[in-house]
Amino acid sequence: MHLPNDDLDEEVSVNILPMIDVIFAILSYFIISSLFLTQSDGLSVNLPSAQTSRQQPDANFTVSVDAQGQVTLNQSVIQISEIQSTIRQQVEPGQSAVVTIRADEQAAHGEVVGVMDEVRQIEGAKLAIATQQPAADQ
Repeated sequence: MHLPNDDLDEEVSVNILPMIDVIFAILSYFIISSLFLTQSDGLSVNLPSAQTSRQQPDANFTVSVDAQGQVTLNQSVIQISEIQSTIRQQVEPGQSAVVTIRADEQAAHGEVVGVMDEVRQIEGAKLAIATQQPAADQ
């Protein structure tokens, strides 16, 4: 006696479209989440190069001076005369602060010196100037 077996007549197939959808969803998640991993401490400026520059610990405050003379403290526009009071308000008594100055190489020298003078008047503040390593081919 022979029983008809319909299972043998059908082709076996694997539907991979749901797997592709899941892989693209995971890929999208990693791409979008990696955009938040970058940290920007200041404005985008062209830093001057220095042969003796060294990596410094993370700064508590970053003061940026761009080529047009705009001054920012932690990405907020500020007047040079307000830097001292703003930093003092945010620092606990007895706590030291590291203030990094990121000045564009085209920035006016007088504005950079004005920022440095304001920072030096803060008790316990350490001053750092951001530079970049010179290119190897120079």
